[in-house]
Amino acid sequence: MNAAERIAGYLAAKGLAQVFAVTGGGAMFLNQALASQPGLRCSFMHHEQACAMAAEGYARIDGRPAIVNVTTGPGGLNALNGVFGAFTDSIPMLVISGQVKRATALAHTPVPGLRQLGDQEVPITAMVGPVVKRAWAIGSLDELARALPEALALATSGRPGPVWLDIPIDLQSSTEPFDFIEPAPAAAPASPDVSTVLQWLAEAKRPLLLGGTGVRLAGAVTELRDLVEASGIPLATAWTHDLIESSHPLFAGRPGTIGTRAGNLCLQAADLVIVIGSRLNIRQVSYNWGSFAKDARVVQVDIDPAEFAKPLVQPALTITADAKAFIQALHAGITARRFEPWAAWCRDIAARFPALEPGNVSPPGLINPYRAVQALFEALPADGIVASGNASACILPFQIAPLQRGQRLFSNSGSASMGYDLPAALGAALAAGGRRVVCLAGDGSLQMNVQELQTLKTLQLNVAVVVLANDGYLSIRLSHENFFGRVIGADRASGVDCPDYVALARAYGLPAVDIATPEALAELPALLQASGPVLVQIHVDPAQGFSPKLKSRVDEQGRFLTPELDDMHPFLPADELQAVRDSAPGR
Repeated sequence: MNAAERIAGYLAAKGLAQVFAVTGGGAMFLNQALASQPGLRCSFMHHEQACAMAAEGYARIDGRPAIVNVTTGPGGLNALNGVFGAFTDSIPMLVISGQVKRATALAHTPVPGLRQLGDQEVPITAMVGPVVKRAWAIGSLDELARALPEALALATSGRPGPVWLDIPIDLQSSTEPFDFIEPAPAAAPASPDVSTVLQWLAEAKRPLLLGGTGVRLAGAVTELRDLVEASGIPLATAWTHDLIESSHPLFAGRPGTIGTRAGNLCLQAADLVIVIGSRLNIRQVSYNWGSFAKDARVVQVDIDPAEFAKPLVQPALTITADAKAFIQALHAGITARRFEPWAAWCRDIAARFPALEPGNVSPPGLINPYRAVQALFEALPADGIVASGNASACILPFQIAPLQRGQRLFSNSGSASMGYDLPAALGAALAAGGRRVVCLAGDGSLQMNVQELQTLKTLQLNVAVVVLANDGYLSIRLSHENFFGRVIGADRASGVDCPDYVALARAYGLPAVDIATPEALAELPALLQASGPVLVQIHVDPAQGFSPKLKSRVDEQGRFLTPELDDMHPFLPADELQAVRDSAPGR
């Protein structure tokens, strides 16, 4: 048995089940071992970036990290973008790259000033170091024996994230026996102190919970629901909108710069905001972060204390804790359900300002993208999963998707890379046990990893690829029009043309459907309720922007000023906005 086979056996014994790989000479012993190991399923893709993005999608649904196996040189470099997305979004992942033999690797045979020694050699651990929890350039079997168990533990503990092992080919092939050495178990964390939070809750009239990705990473979705229902505190969601169904009477919207108007009104009206597992990034709090929940005490709970040091929102109280542990401790201190006048106000605001704004309509004969996304979610199976790209494919469903309990919706927010959608959907499908997965992609984004349509065809996964065809890069087009009055490199007229995805899908051997009129949206239920791969291209109105959204105003000196989160464009009349703000109970 060689070292690569020992690695594969150890990972299977630890309960890992999924490998994403592109084969290569520098990783050939690893390729053979991982693909041959009982208990490991090895899915081969057509780009290493797609492997990493698929691994992220898999972990978001399964909960366990996937293994990404790439070769030396360009193989590792290609994976970097997907690994970075997992790092920013706290998704566990184990990357194992092959490397040239130690005698020709500068990491193990240093030659000062030399750019490259071995064939396709790249100093990959130095390059990936800033975007993984830790990277190891393995130089001996003794080091491997300690590093692999440590890497697996590190990827899944604390704030999860990717780890990277770079293993020279002469170590992969070594038949010298060794045993893996488990790290010492981590000390159990102390129970979080929630006494101040309970005191502030007793004093509050308008408390709000803001739940983020950390809740799901901690496996605390059920516990959060129990807390909400026991306390009567409304729940808003931050980028992880599938924490609660949209119809729940205590759901308080989706605040953010391109969120829902109702969500932002509830956030800004609150007098206590308890943030659980959200890092409060710029998209969440805006560039006017000083006004975030300006009338509230803000409590931020995060497992990573580095998040508290950001020069953005300054919480009144920070608590370093696992989301589940905090939620359970807070729930234990709740003695009665309160806050019904406030919860009723939040429901009234949601009814008065629906997520799908009445103004989001298109000229006759054109499909409004908001209406297309609404139709998609109305047709989605009750246990369906939507993996979204970015820009329109993310913003629209994150604003308006009427999510049911048990449905999933996710995207990558930290990297927000184009090309994420299809690989992430494939990874999710491999974890989903046959549930219907929808890849929601823009026509500009899908082209970035379009080669994975072949992977979909090969694996015959239960994925419907829904393409919002809006003539390229809508977000860039809107920014260029706003700042420069002309568009460069964002649509057909400015030099970027997207293919006919129906013809392209059929060339890959996939069934494909073209939807070009509002009436044809009636085909979606049958397409999404069916099984097996399909591509659906929906031609949407390219002129429809994002609405509502936070939009800067220009003052008399020509300076751009970011309004408060609840002052979204299209702007409400100032007196109406103030009246809504003043109507919150207890003000």
